[in-house]
Amino acid sequence: MSEMEHLRGGTGELIKQADEREADDSGGRPDEPSLPPLEWLKVNLFSSILNTVLTIVFGLFGVWVYRSLLNWAFSHEREWDAVRVNMRALFTFTYPSSQYGRIWVTLGIVLVLAGMSLGMSRMTGRGLSLKRIIIWAMTWGGAVLGGILLTQPHAQRTADGEVLLDDRFQPVRESYGTALADRGWWWLIGLALLGIGLAMWWGLDDLRRRTTFVGAVPFTLGALALLVSTLWWFHWGNYGEQGDIIEPGRTVNDSAKLPWTIMWLVLTGAYVLGRRVAATDRAGAVRSTVNFSWLLAPFVTFWVILRDPALDWAHVWSTDIPMAAAFIVGGGAVLYLLTKPDLGEIGRLVGVLLLGVAVFNWVAAFFGWYAMLQKARISFLLLALVALAAHNFAGERKQRLKLVLGWTVMMVIVHYMVTMMNTPSTVDAPDEFVGGFLVTVYIATFTMIFSFPLGILFALGRTSTLPIFRVLSTIYIETVRGVPFITILFFFSVFFNIFLPEGMEITKLASAGLGFSLFSAAYLAENIRGGLQAVRRGQYEASDALGLTTVQRTGFIVLPQALRVSIPVLVGATISTFKETSLLMIIGIMDFLRVANSVIPGQTQFLGVKMEGLLFVCMIYWIASYCMSKFSQRLEKHLGVGEH
Repeated sequence: MSEMEHLRGGTGELIKQADEREADDSGGRPDEPSLPPLEWLKVNLFSSILNTVLTIVFGLFGVWVYRSLLNWAFSHEREWDAVRVNMRALFTFTYPSSQYGRIWVTLGIVLVLAGMSLGMSRMTGRGLSLKRIIIWAMTWGGAVLGGILLTQPHAQRTADGEVLLDDRFQPVRESYGTALADRGWWWLIGLALLGIGLAMWWGLDDLRRRTTFVGAVPFTLGALALLVSTLWWFHWGNYGEQGDIIEPGRTVNDSAKLPWTIMWLVLTGAYVLGRRVAATDRAGAVRSTVNFSWLLAPFVTFWVILRDPALDWAHVWSTDIPMAAAFIVGGGAVLYLLTKPDLGEIGRLVGVLLLGVAVFNWVAAFFGWYAMLQKARISFLLLALVALAAHNFAGERKQRLKLVLGWTVMMVIVHYMVTMMNTPSTVDAPDEFVGGFLVTVYIATFTMIFSFPLGILFALGRTSTLPIFRVLSTIYIETVRGVPFITILFFFSVFFNIFLPEGMEITKLASAGLGFSLFSAAYLAENIRGGLQAVRRGQYEASDALGLTTVQRTGFIVLPQALRVSIPVLVGATISTFKETSLLMIIGIMDFLRVANSVIPGQTQFLGVKMEGLLFVCMIYWIASYCMSKFSQRLEKHLGVGEH
């Protein structure tokens, strides 16, 4: 194979392979013929004496574990009301109920973007086969029915809700028959799932089961619709504010039913819209807009919607807008001049001088030599960085104007967000205005947004031929990876403000996010470096033969292949970062785990009740991690990771 053929194995070839794989997936390629149930059991579980013994032993062990978990979860000692009553605290902590509409607006924005992305996604594949759905139905139905039979009878209670005790102070339990009769809803669910599964299994032939597919997204939306519908007819309990139980035998109140129903409609509507847009000529532009909106959504929802800043409009008109306009016009003019084709090395020299001015501004701020707004220092630094890369956009007028337009958009976003961040919040909440699972999600999201580009830069620096970049990147990566993460968290939450200029201070939440990002970047750099080393040398030689610059070769040839190879480890790092957010409680942030571990057990009504909340937190972490893992598998299959 020639070097030019190796080059075609880059970005364009990856896209082509992905499209071919998608077409192959959607073509309905059938699975291998399945065995009848009894024959499958014989081949897979009872094929030999050893397999038979192992199957029986581990089967009995699994039944014992399942029975123990059920009896623990449904014991009279469990106080699941502690979780249900504190559901709002677990997810948003002390966010005021009077402004809770902002929480729903934030969730609505996320669901709109998620629905549009799913609707326009190219990773649709064949979906779920009827065979898989039937097996799921029978498995869950059998698990529910088995749970009914394995769960011991409940303890009897008095009219006041007290548990009846016998002479040995043991709970008096109802009879086994009464217990089975009292579990009507569970009998209905188990028999319905098992009956539907068996009816479809025997009503359809094997080929029909294997070759009939249901879209994964529509199937998931249907399952969510069923779950949301239970808010209207199942007696979850009508619970009021934190610590109050109002009528446990009713459906939930309208403040929960209506918003969740609307959220499901928003998600479904966005998905349908995305499917329709995907079939039009504007699909590419809309997809780019949605992807860019995903990048902006965490910043806008956190600092604008949830914080509800109280803007000083006099200061905005007198300072913020004129400064933004000055950088847009002045910076745009500088970049337009630096992209002249005949400018040569002068343009690079100007970029270096601008970088020197930007660095001097930060040094002067540290020593207090002269006053300057932070957004001005940030804008100077961004202008210098863009100016250093401006020579890559040198060419005809249209190409130069694209860079100016990009600079304009960047300045509008940066100045707008900095203004919002520096404006006091109107949310009336103690300490941080947000907590619970919401702060867990935002810390994880901001960590990935900032650590991913940093990880790429450090990986490129460590593989660079320039000694200064290679040495600095290696020192940073090895130093951070050699320090325990909790040490870094304590440093940024306790000592980091000491090193900031006088009058400048960051909150504990921001310092935690910074520590997470810098720590995660070091590990991502090593993951990406492994992907860079997997790119064959011929790719570099072919790009050099075509006359590509280093930036063009890295951006269009090397990085796409390196990131494709690194998908499994990158997703693993993402899952690890999400789970490591549980350490936020150690530095005093009211995250998801701290609410369950400290806040709920400290309430008078649920004094000492901890296990229920911790189990709920574990379930949420597991569900989120499992979903990310499954998405990674689908992405790997779509891109053919490990196949070529």
